[in-house]
Amino acid sequence: MPADVPLRRIGLGGLLAATARRHPDRIAVIDPADKPDWSGRPAITWTYAAASEIVERLARGLRSWRLPPGSRIGLCLPGSAESALAILAVEAAGHVACLLPVSWDEDRLLAAAQGVALSAILTQARLGSAAPAERMCTVAARYFGLRYLAAFGPDVPDGVINLDRFVLDGPAEATAGSPAPAGIISFVGGDPDRPVYRSGESVVAAAAAHLVAARVAPAERILSLIGPHDLRGLVTGLASALVAGATLEAMPLFDGAAFAATLRRPVPTHLVAPAFLEKNLAGRDLPAELRSIALVHRAPARFPGRSRVVGGPQSLRLDTVIDTMAFDETAILSGRRGSPGDLALVLGKPERLALPPSLMTLHRGADGRIAFRGQACAATTLQRGSPQNALNEIWHDTPYAAVLFAGLATAIEAAVPSEALASPEIVAVA
Repeated sequence: MPADVPLRRIGLGGLLAATARRHPDRIAVIDPADKPDWSGRPAITWTYAAASEIVERLARGLRSWRLPPGSRIGLCLPGSAESALAILAVEAAGHVACLLPVSWDEDRLLAAAQGVALSAILTQARLGSAAPAERMCTVAARYFGLRYLAAFGPDVPDGVINLDRFVLDGPAEATAGSPAPAGIISFVGGDPDRPVYRSGESVVAAAAAHLVAARVAPAERILSLIGPHDLRGLVTGLASALVAGATLEAMPLFDGAAFAATLRRPVPTHLVAPAFLEKNLAGRDLPAELRSIALVHRAPARFPGRSRVVGGPQSLRLDTVIDTMAFDETAILSGRRGSPGDLALVLGKPERLALPPSLMTLHRGADGRIAFRGQACAATTLQRGSPQNALNEIWHDTPYAAVLFAGLATAIEAAVPSEALASPEIVAVA
């Protein structure tokens, strides 16, 4: 792709619809087998065609609420099929999806709802012993700006809209063209007072940048242990699956035996896991179908020894292990170990980053802080509930610097505070 040509404007829903037209029977989303145990809902395998139809049915229900275009709708869901379908339905309805971690308590949910000016929240009735829909009812009682509260069943509380009925209330209506990808809101460090907005095109671009390292092929499977509650979970999971035309299978609640059985399913698989699980995976026999392991770090973080190989006799080669670094909600940077794109090399010499400049560019400032530019990292904080322009051509500074040894990065640490870092302009994009 030429360096000066931006990515075509397209959102996640457009990618779903395109694959549904060309490969309707390809699997899009797989629910974990134990889903009935913790949600009371069936585990369903969704083809691209079925997922596309359900997304439109949900979007039709959301459009019936007559909210202004671009309204913010909170999503407080585990990483199951409902989460993926809800993100896509909010986009299809022309609104902005706000990712609310299911682990948040009432006070943090209330702070986020008020700070972002949420008009609605989508959740589910049960999650293990928790009752997210009941928790949202108490939030709604304290925040009168919340006009609609809806949940997937079973046992949806009184006063809460049943989202399953959106799916069952007749055939989906055809729409005259898709709205512009409205984007998402996530939160830096899980802090409800630090919301960040990015466009739908930026989400797609971030997934495209990640896939340069991940190399997921169409119809292969992404098995993710990270929920879509922030940029790292969304980009490495749902967004990458849709960009690649692949299958997403998520495990919102980790169970060792269930994970082992799911991992050994005979399909080409790309595992996405928190970086701390590397020690658990090292030395183990891994299935031959496992094509890669993406170990996802959060800055600040220390890189493990570069000679480590994950796996035993049936192990992965060093260059099929991918390190993915999340720089808060600013950027996702991925590289294969032992390759020219190894993060230790790239962060040591930013000019090694082999991505089109329009997609992502990396540099270190005079104070060592890492900054990003390009469509994959075009994000901005919300100020009093209104997004600023998230421009591709400006540098987005982060509060992190690389620790270098012999020209290689060994860690990412918080940079030494400076007057520039303390200024509101820099904090707003950090």
